Amino acid sequence: MQFEEKKILLKDGEEAILRAPRIEDAQELLNHLKITCGETDFLSMYPEEYDAMSVESEEAWITSHLESPDALVICCAVDGTIVGTCDLRFNRKITTSHRASLGITVQRKYWNLGIGSAMFEEMIAACNARGIEIMELEFLEGNERARHLYEKFGFRVVSEKPNAFKRKDGRMQKEYYMQKYL
Repeated sequence: MQFEEKKILLKDGEEAILRAPRIEDAQELLNHLKITCGETDFLSMYPEEYDAMSVESEEAWITSHLESPDALVICCAVDGTIVGTCDLRFNRKITTSHRASLGITVQRKYWNLGIGSAMFEEMIAACNARGIEIMELEFLEGNERARHLYEKFGFRVVSEKPNAFKRKDGRMQKEYYMQKYL
């Protein structure tokens, strides 16, 4: 699914671009994911897990998402560098086609500048345009910053999965499942 490029003004006065990923972004997207996974314990992978992913596999992922009517990926670039991403996955099955799942990452240096909010607004608009009734996402225990953002946009916790993630230090984290009704 394609996304039309859009300029946004960040809270610090800097300009950012929301746009679809490009094939030539593959290495930069992998780098972005490694950076964000290294900055927090609230994502589902460790940075080194991205070392096994090739640029070619990321290029294939980009292509499949751009060509799919059931996926929307948005990158946020500041000064030409990708600093945030979000993706929205629409369900195809008749029984679940009323729902869409999303994920979002923003590099720490760019937290609290409005990038997450801008991407959420675009994902909500895409869901409304498609007639989606429920948006859903998961977040990990302790990620209060993300929870605050999600609740700001009307998401509510509807369930939790105890011990869903086990960290290298042996610590277990719950995973919370949230929904937003449109």
